[in-house]
Amino acid sequence: MNGFTSLPPLSLFVHIPWCVRKCPYCDFNSHEAKQELPEHNYIEALLRDLEGELPRVWGRTVYSIFIGGGTPSLFSPDGIDAIIKGVRARLPVSAMAEITLEANPGTVDQDRFAGFRSAGVNRLSIGIQAFSPPLLQRIGRVHDGEQAKRAVVAAQEAGFDNINLDLMYGLPDQTIATAVDDVTTAIAFRPQHISFYQLTLEPNTAFAHTPPVLPDEDAIWNMQNECLELLAANGYRQYEVSAFAAAGHACRHNLNYWQFGDYLGIGAGAHGKISDASTQSVTRYWKKRHPRDYMSSPVMEGSRRLTPDDLVIEFMMNALRLTEGFNVELLTERTGLPFKTLEKPLSVALDGELITLIDDCIRPTIRGRRFLNNLVELFLATKRCA
Repeated sequence: MNGFTSLPPLSLFVHIPWCVRKCPYCDFNSHEAKQELPEHNYIEALLRDLEGELPRVWGRTVYSIFIGGGTPSLFSPDGIDAIIKGVRARLPVSAMAEITLEANPGTVDQDRFAGFRSAGVNRLSIGIQAFSPPLLQRIGRVHDGEQAKRAVVAAQEAGFDNINLDLMYGLPDQTIATAVDDVTTAIAFRPQHISFYQLTLEPNTAFAHTPPVLPDEDAIWNMQNECLELLAANGYRQYEVSAFAAAGHACRHNLNYWQFGDYLGIGAGAHGKISDASTQSVTRYWKKRHPRDYMSSPVMEGSRRLTPDDLVIEFMMNALRLTEGFNVELLTERTGLPFKTLEKPLSVALDGELITLIDDCIRPTIRGRRFLNNLVELFLATKRCA
């Protein structure tokens, strides 16, 4: 390893693990809220958790906070306020920090949105997934199309001017026309950001156990291309495989992930990644998954110091998702590894027209983005230079 001489930006992820109902495609650590949420006790556990993390990041400033789930909008505005104030009391948080809250259309109204905004949330990510009622039913969502539309309007009327809408494609019985209709409906609201990603059947989910019939690969590819053209024509730049933003509204928190930045993770099942310049190491760690266990003490489940092989594959898994790619210097800055580490797999990727290498910038081609898993596999340890 060459060693890194500076630390990357630092973000904070806060996990709130409850939702109204577990979606059949969801493999996140989420739990159905079958009784009153232990909001107060959980917030106390979050702040204890954060205090335990402080020695890892003394003197570092947090530039983004992402409150995800589950469905964080199930917590009260006062609860979200307590979390954000508790974070600010324990960590330096940039005055310009991006603070995102995930929300489900079925759990919010204008007053609730206004409360979140007053608490310090300045970016909303609303889990629409689809506007078509039949499609929403097929993927087990608890809201309908009209609730989805009302939620977007309510967020805007509450004063939010940085809103992401989540949409999915490749859904059971979805056609190109219905996918285009959903994207067209989303664009009509002029959100600042749209996440548009394909439904995948993940292990240990209801859909994996009883798979629905999905469109074939060609239909999904055509669906994706038509919607991408529509997004581009309406001013949404694709800056990552599934992320599209109006000018100046790329998600800073997620960019930090994709550029292999550091992040603290607090909450049940949360993961973190922290670089240490003094030991020239990068460590991943994770917390207890079940909320009941997490609210006991201690909360740490495990940790792992990344090997050079780990660093290469994890860096490339993230950075190759960016449509603009990355400068080769970023590899050494974020991992401490020399660029020559990548020479052999890069040569194979160039020959396969999966990437371009121009002016020290590595960028995935359209073909590389389509076959991203194959591209990333080239950087596994067995195929790299020693």
